[in-house]
Amino acid sequence: MNIFVINSGSSSIKYQLFKMPATQPVCSGLIERIGMPGGVITHKIYSEGQEKVVNRTIDITDHEQGMLEVAKLLSEPGIGVIQNPDEITAVGHRIVHGGEKLTRPMVIDKKVKSEIKKLFALAPLHNPGSYQGIVVAEKLFKKAKQIAVFDTAFHQTLPEKAFRYAIPHKFYSDDSIRVYGFHGISHKYVSGKALAYLDNPNAKVITIHLGNGCSMAAVDAGKCIDTSMGLTPLDGLIMGTRSGAIDPSVVMFLMSQLGYTVSQVNELLNKQSGMIGLTGFSDMRDIGKLYDKGDPNAKLAFDMFAYRIKKFIGSYAATLNGLDAIIFTAGIGENDSLVREMVCDKMDYLGITMDQPKNAAKSTGIQDIGTDDSKVRVLVIPTNEELEIANQCFGLLEA
Repeated sequence: MNIFVINSGSSSIKYQLFKMPATQPVCSGLIERIGMPGGVITHKIYSEGQEKVVNRTIDITDHEQGMLEVAKLLSEPGIGVIQNPDEITAVGHRIVHGGEKLTRPMVIDKKVKSEIKKLFALAPLHNPGSYQGIVVAEKLFKKAKQIAVFDTAFHQTLPEKAFRYAIPHKFYSDDSIRVYGFHGISHKYVSGKALAYLDNPNAKVITIHLGNGCSMAAVDAGKCIDTSMGLTPLDGLIMGTRSGAIDPSVVMFLMSQLGYTVSQVNELLNKQSGMIGLTGFSDMRDIGKLYDKGDPNAKLAFDMFAYRIKKFIGSYAATLNGLDAIIFTAGIGENDSLVREMVCDKMDYLGITMDQPKNAAKSTGIQDIGTDDSKVRVLVIPTNEELEIANQCFGLLEA
């Protein structure tokens, strides 16, 4: 069964093709700079343990043109992995916000598309691009089922005491203002891997997804019971350009005393805050270089970044009433040993102790970087959102 997974952003598209139930993709790629000069396509083909990379530089005016170029690559003589687009059984789409109605993988029809459009305001950087990806895929892969997989779905198991805000009820009943949570596809994937690794389906774990966007989830026996992001992906941890949790009075002060407009506050908190606001850089690799040179702003930024994560670990350990493992994942979580070290420092009261040599070692698979006597396992698990989407699509079609 050929399942093609699309992860559409505002100016980029990530994709992978799986021949399910095999979990190794036959090809993958990234389209960058859509709508800008100098578009780039990086296409990789995997065959018999070998990887072949094809790079194309071409002005890509919109998502439709980008996907048309990918469709050509999929069947191009010499590098193609299918004969024609009709061989695609299903196209799986990552949709960031599904609200309260779209809570499981769903075959896309007019009703599903309408609901996705209604949520544009809650995920303006993500849902419009994903919607465009659906429209384009319907044109290119006419015989395939289009399936939506939602980032918010994994968090729909939150109890009401966790997802409600302490504001008048009408804002929830009439306007659906509540905690939704994000990165759910990643949290589901790595928590499932952790439960299998621990050989304990009832394990209590905390998943820590650290990339340009950062979030955490408390997962009890495979079910999410709390998460750090809220109505939108702005809440919770400090991120590359987002502030994370902040006193709402700061917003009121910015507007009433400093003359900021709503759009200016939105721009400030979403694109000019977090690590870039503290250091001038959003990429932890750049900030790490400054840290190594003793830059005080970089040191403070790392301290604040780790401190916020530690606070959530303590909170979620209490929420779970126990803890079997913490899991680091995504770009920073998988690759930044300094961040992991700072998060786990002085956490022995909770039974978290790290083995420094294990933490410094490089690995492509699951790593247990805790000491042998650590009561809580400290795991590094590479995430794979595209594989999780493919698995959910396969499960829906097989049901």
